[in-house]
Amino acid sequence: MAAGNSLDEEREFDPESVIRTQASSPTTSSRSRLFAAFWIYGLINNVLYVIILSAALDLVGANVPKATVLLADVMPSFFVKLTAPFYIHRIAYKVRIFMLVALSLFGMQCVALTSSISARLFGVVLASLSSGLGELTFLQLTHFYSPLSMAAFSSGTGGAGLVGSFLYLVATTWLRLSVRGTIFASSLLPLFFFFAFFWIMPQPDPILVSQSSTFAAARAPAYSLLRYEDPGAPASESIITNPPANDQASLGSGIGFSKAPSLEQVMESMSKTLSRLGPLFVPYMLPLMLVYIGEYVINQGVSPTLLFPIEEMPFTYYRDVYVTYGTLYQLGVFISRSSSHFVRIRKLYAPAALQLVNLVILIAQSMYSFIPNVYIIMIIIFYEGLLGGAAYINTFLLVSESVAIEDREFAMGAVGVSDSGGIVIAGTICLYLETYLCSYQKANGKPYCGMT
Repeated sequence: MAAGNSLDEEREFDPESVIRTQASSPTTSSRSRLFAAFWIYGLINNVLYVIILSAALDLVGANVPKATVLLADVMPSFFVKLTAPFYIHRIAYKVRIFMLVALSLFGMQCVALTSSISARLFGVVLASLSSGLGELTFLQLTHFYSPLSMAAFSSGTGGAGLVGSFLYLVATTWLRLSVRGTIFASSLLPLFFFFAFFWIMPQPDPILVSQSSTFAAARAPAYSLLRYEDPGAPASESIITNPPANDQASLGSGIGFSKAPSLEQVMESMSKTLSRLGPLFVPYMLPLMLVYIGEYVINQGVSPTLLFPIEEMPFTYYRDVYVTYGTLYQLGVFISRSSSHFVRIRKLYAPAALQLVNLVILIAQSMYSFIPNVYIIMIIIFYEGLLGGAAYINTFLLVSESVAIEDREFAMGAVGVSDSGGIVIAGTICLYLETYLCSYQKANGKPYCGMT
C-alpha cells in the first residue's frame, strides 16, 4: 500500500512493488492515515443526521410527531441504499464525494435558513440523500483496505452520534445559542470529506483496485494499464494488472459505458442482483433491521413521553429531556462501535432480542410509570445505544469475514439497506405510537407530554 504520495501525481502499477506490498505489513504512517480517513468519513457522514434528529423537537414543535423528521431523515437514505445495487457501480468514488458535499451543504443550509416546516423537511431530505449515499460509499471503500478501515469507520459513526448530539446539547441547552445558527454552522462540516479523501486516505490494495471499475477511476485516473509478463514464469502465472476489457470505459470516466444496455440486459442484471441479496438477508440483514426497529421506536416514539414533573428532573425545560436522552443514546453507540477489538458478538440475533425487550419495558413505563426516576431511564437509554452500536459493527465485521472476496464489495453496500429499512419501519410506527402514548398519559393525569 503506497502512502505519502500526492493523489494528483502520474503513477503506474509496478508489479514488483505489488508483490512487495502484499508481502509486507502496512507502515505505521499508512495505518494512521487509513484510520484517520475512515474515522472522518464515519464522523462527518453521520453527524448531520444526528444533529437533525437532536433538533427534531425544535424543527417541528412539540405537537408534531418527531417521527415526521425521522422519516424525512431516513426515507431518502433508504431509497438510495435500496436501489444502489442496481447502479452504484457505474458512479466513480470521486464523483460520489462531490455529490455528498453538494447535497449535505445545500440541505443543511435550507434547514437553517427557512422557517416553514415543509421547507425544512425538504432540506432534511437532501441531507438524507447524502447520508445514504455516503454510508454505502464508505462501506464499499473498506473492501479495498485492511479491517482497520471498517473499525475506524464504525468508530467514526459512533463518534458522530456523540459529537452531534453533545454539541447540539451544549449549543442550544447550555449556551442557549439559536437553533438556526447552530444548524447553519454544521452545514460546513461536509467539506472535510474532500480533505479526508484527497489528502489523508492512503492508496488501496492495487490488486483489488484493478478489479473495480468504480475505484480506479475515482482515486487514480493516471494509473497505467499494463500487462506484466515475468519472463521466467509460465504464462499462467503472469501478473495481470490491467482490468477486464469491459471495464476500460469505466476507468476513464467512472460513470460511462460503451453503449446503453438493452431492456433484457437490465432485467437480467436486476435478477442477478436480487439473487445475490437473498443469502445475505437472514444471517445479516434481518437481525440488524430488528435492532434498528427497536431502538428508533424508542428514540423517536417513546422517549419524548418518558417524562416526570420538571421539578423532579435536573432540567429547566422539558425539551432538554429529549436532547439529553439522545446524547446518552449516542454515547452508548460510540462506545460499542469502538469496541470491536475487545468484544465480538457473532450471534447477531442476541442484541436484536435484547433491544426489543428494552422497547417493551419503556413502552410499559410510558403508560404505567413504574420506574421511580429519570436517572434509571437514562441508564436504559445508554444501554440501548450500546446494543445498537454493537449490532452495527459486528454485523459488518462478520460480512467482511464471511462473504467471498469477489462478493464482498456488493455485500457491504447491500447489508447497509437493513438499518435504514428498520428505521423506516420504526418511523412509520412512531407516527402513531407517540400520539397514542401522549393521549394515554394525558387521559391518566400526566400532562407533561407536549410541554416545552
